[in-house]
Amino acid sequence: MGGMLILAATPIGQVADASGRLGEALATADVVAAEDTRRLKRLASELGIEITGRVVSYFEGNEERRTPELASLLADGSTVVLVTDAGMPSVSDPGYRLVVAAIAADITVTSIPGPSAVLTALAVSGLPVDRFCFEGFLPRKAGERTRALAELGAERRTMVFFESPHRTEASLRAMAEVFGAERSAAVCRELTKTYEEVARGSLTELVEWAAGQEQGVRGEVTIVVGGAAPDSRTYGPDDLRELVTARQAEGLSRKDAIEQVAGETGVRKKDVYDAAHA
Repeated sequence: MGGMLILAATPIGQVADASGRLGEALATADVVAAEDTRRLKRLASELGIEITGRVVSYFEGNEERRTPELASLLADGSTVVLVTDAGMPSVSDPGYRLVVAAIAADITVTSIPGPSAVLTALAVSGLPVDRFCFEGFLPRKAGERTRALAELGAERRTMVFFESPHRTEASLRAMAEVFGAERSAAVCRELTKTYEEVARGSLTELVEWAAGQEQGVRGEVTIVVGGAAPDSRTYGPDDLRELVTARQAEGLSRKDAIEQVAGETGVRKKDVYDAAHA
């Protein structure tokens, strides 16, 4: 029989947030694959457990090369626990490749749920939580970052981003330019840690907050941004057809253009389709 892959969430700040299942899984696994083996050793010490299985590193630099090795161990019947530095594996962290490989080999994949910076930031942001999307890290280059944000300009769901502290101010400025200066947002740093801070306000206010940090923004940062307000305009068939034509001229297929116009205008996709084909 094949083994089992366990994606185990680790604390994002307070070690006390670790579940009992996490400690048990780490102590009994045949193999523990860790993003940082030194952090794993420190976590095990803080949890008061001894890892008896084999420990291997599994991070962005060796993920592609090590995945077949771990998949082979799973196929031979090993229980492999995958942990990252903080939070849930695969969420802007290593893990996706191994999950895909395990599923392809008909290996059981399960998880030990736990802390998540995405959900924690969303919950404390004070922004709508009924519908949201996670966008991970924005591109580092300014032009690519602006283009990525422009694609989200009409997104009505609350958006959650990860960001490095030294790029936080620049990203907030780009968001203010693309989304509008008055769009509501929250910057959550050092969640669950001793110096946890949540700054809330308009994007303009948050740019000022970031610029006013004497030593710059520090710590782990998650940015939550409110979605776009519904467009109050009324779109007739001619308006919709012109918008679809314009999107096609930009290089989109007709299908993609219809989907984008529907998202931008709030008009049902069927109605946009009918207008485009009239």
